[in-house]
Amino acid sequence: MEILRTEHLYKRYGRGNNEVVAVNDANLSVEQGEFVAIVGSSGSGKSSLMHMLGGVDRPTSGQVYIEGNDIYKMDDDKLAIFRRRQVGLIYQFYNLIPVLNVEENILLPCELDGRKADREILLELAEHLGLQKRMKHLPNELSGGQQQRVAIARALITRPAILLADEPTGNLDSRASGEIMELLKEANRRYKQTIIMITHNLELAKQADRVMSIEDGCVSVKSEPWSTGRGEEA
Repeated sequence: MEILRTEHLYKRYGRGNNEVVAVNDANLSVEQGEFVAIVGSSGSGKSSLMHMLGGVDRPTSGQVYIEGNDIYKMDDDKLAIFRRRQVGLIYQFYNLIPVLNVEENILLPCELDGRKADREILLELAEHLGLQKRMKHLPNELSGGQQQRVAIARALITRPAILLADEPTGNLDSRASGEIMELLKEANRRYKQTIIMITHNLELAKQADRVMSIEDGCVSVKSEPWSTGRGEEA
């Protein structure tokens, strides 16, 4: 079942001779439970695309549908609520609140939404991500890999329709990067979580179910044959 679709999506900055087309007529579709990687170099438009997919930045033109909802027909208030409930976001630099401990950072989306947290889900995520003994620690008491685990838990706590990861291993060493990729793949398997990962690293992208590329704002499906991480495990 299709969970996300874009139609003729454009993002332009500037005007006239100064106009830059960051995303150029992007048309893509993602099925529920897929793990999709979008590969692009610096300046290719991948972050602009991710921000529009996640309801963070409105497109110049075009549509983004999540679970059949044309999200940019919503006003800002309704879009903020929808994004908080249906979109999980993981960034390269974690974006944890430094004065909140691990548990408080994870539960922040629930607090902002005025909803009581599901303690069972919280404990399950803490166990799955190896955070049980870190729940009362502040971010500055954690390693980079541990902070990214907290960011993953925060993104998953609301059981979002889609999880968007923007260079989730870009600030980590190779060992921590491998651990984070395994955790994302496990979240995809265990929770049937739909994941779209933006990366410049083709080797990481190959571990997804499907790989797209973006260059000069244009999105295309990669045609090179390879075995995905899912297939190798099978």
